[in-house]
Amino acid sequence: MRTDAKTATATSVVLRFAGILELIIRWVGNAVAWLSLSMVLVTFLVVVLRYAFDTGSIALQESVTYMHAILFMVGAAYTLQRDGHVRVDIFYRKFSRPVRAWVDLIGTLVLLIPVCVFILTSSWHYVAKSWAIQEASREAGGIAGVYLVKTLLLVMPILLLVQGLVWVIRNSLFLLGVENALPQPEASSDGTGIQDGADD
Repeated sequence: MRTDAKTATATSVVLRFAGILELIIRWVGNAVAWLSLSMVLVTFLVVVLRYAFDTGSIALQESVTYMHAILFMVGAAYTLQRDGHVRVDIFYRKFSRPVRAWVDLIGTLVLLIPVCVFILTSSWHYVAKSWAIQEASREAGGIAGVYLVKTLLLVMPILLLVQGLVWVIRNSLFLLGVENALPQPEASSDGTGIQDGADD
């Protein structure tokens, strides 16, 4: 009984840790989502300035590219958390929850984590060199902080690794018999919920 209590406590602590990591990813994703609106507004401003006032701003034009890079690369982990990345869904949706947990666990360990580590290791010197020379835009009047944008090459895989760790924790615990380790399926647009595949 004492062993069971310790196991339950340890499981609760691990799940709470995973929940904190998920909360961080969710907060980051919600924050950068506002860049979508900013991109629309700045693009509109660039068009108005160009065609109504016959003037332009290199910095404004580059800012749209920068915001797009931040939105895509920083938001990738949040999209992963929401299972929003494109997947071959011919078979996956029909799988039972345990089979899907195995697919997600193996995919994270074999694909996600190695790819993220590769991106980190291969980008490190490239980003470090950009910081060393304080790389700026090649265009006159452009944004100076190109090295800050290139840092996203490190930020993206780190955030993806954090979310990957969450998936490893949750799917491993679920396969070990912890039923509440995986979040409940979210309701679909028609309010019926996402249907599981075969019964567990």
